[in-house]
Amino acid sequence: MSAGLLSHHEVTSVTDRARSRAPGAEHFPGRQGARRALHIVHTEASLGWGGQEIRILNEAAGMMRRGHAVTVLCAAHAEIYAEARRRGIPVVALPIAKKSLRGIAVLYRWLSQHTPDVINTHSSTDSWLVALAARALRWAPPMVRTRHISTPVPRNRFTRWLYQNATTHIVTTGAQTRNQLICDNGYVPEHITPVPTGVDGEYFRPGDRGEARRLLGLPPEARLIGIVATLRSWKGHRYLVEAFARLSDRAARLVIVGGGPQEHALREQVAALDLADRVIMPGNQAEVLPWLRALDAFVLPSYGHEGVPQALLQAMLCQLPVVTTPVGGILEAVADDESALVVAPRNAEALRAALERLLGDAGLRERLGQRARERACELFSFDAMLDKMESIFLACAGPARSR
Repeated sequence: MSAGLLSHHEVTSVTDRARSRAPGAEHFPGRQGARRALHIVHTEASLGWGGQEIRILNEAAGMMRRGHAVTVLCAAHAEIYAEARRRGIPVVALPIAKKSLRGIAVLYRWLSQHTPDVINTHSSTDSWLVALAARALRWAPPMVRTRHISTPVPRNRFTRWLYQNATTHIVTTGAQTRNQLICDNGYVPEHITPVPTGVDGEYFRPGDRGEARRLLGLPPEARLIGIVATLRSWKGHRYLVEAFARLSDRAARLVIVGGGPQEHALREQVAALDLADRVIMPGNQAEVLPWLRALDAFVLPSYGHEGVPQALLQAMLCQLPVVTTPVGGILEAVADDESALVVAPRNAEALRAALERLLGDAGLRERLGQRARERACELFSFDAMLDKMESIFLACAGPARSR
């Protein structure tokens, strides 16, 4: 399991509260006719686990609750495959982790036999495989391409064909990524809609900090600074460790929740800085809520690739004061000195200074945390995400076809 993952209990809680109504035409230009049930297919080439995969499954569960049929296509050894099965979400194993003629052929056969109403792709590899397989179909389902991260999209005629011809609509997880595709790539604005990832504000909420620490075996009195994120280089963990090593409060503890490719490097850094007795690394956690509730402050020092990070929103909903960076879509979630402290990326000294300020001012922590929860509830609700995605899927699918 991974940092940021909702448990089966939490997913049930989310989907039970999802509204059964469909959004009207005002939510999406061009929406015509009455709501109807769709067969929505998601494809994912990634083998790993993080916010992208979590969003796919949470969104799928919400759409199923609204009466739509959903199928996830992914590789058998992908982490999303096992998690989809555990959650009871229909999933089919196909060899789509790499670009190959076999992957195109298998997708062509599957799509020929099942004819979904809309297919939502999520990574570069599966987007290419679906687009090429669809070219050989007599009837191709409309393709929605979701961009979860803010890395630049190549500017060449092949990628332009993929995004502007093979794709019916592009979804981004933030407005900044949408603007990037319009300004840097010249893509048609009307075909791109930002749909931020929604988080359940009724589940992620403040709780008893002392009880959370008791349950997790964390020191009851120490100041706890924490991060919940996959251990990838661009999440900036190493800058946080460096900043923590310089803090004046030697009794403070740093909690790093998550697993990933940078785990060994981070443990080496912690040992080299003689922080082994002050840094807590519990690895991946299926239930992150108690870890968030145990913290005094949350830090996300990313320096690249972010959309609007789910872990950041979860921390905000738990009313935690946040220190973060102005990367990707993060500033769509927070405002500096209003709902977070925002510092320059890859700057351990700026991180240290912000943490010193935060830990030394209880009033500031309370003010930032309260406004963070208000802002997250206002802008990033789970139902709002489902409304927008459902409206996009319905508009792209168009009138019902005879089967």
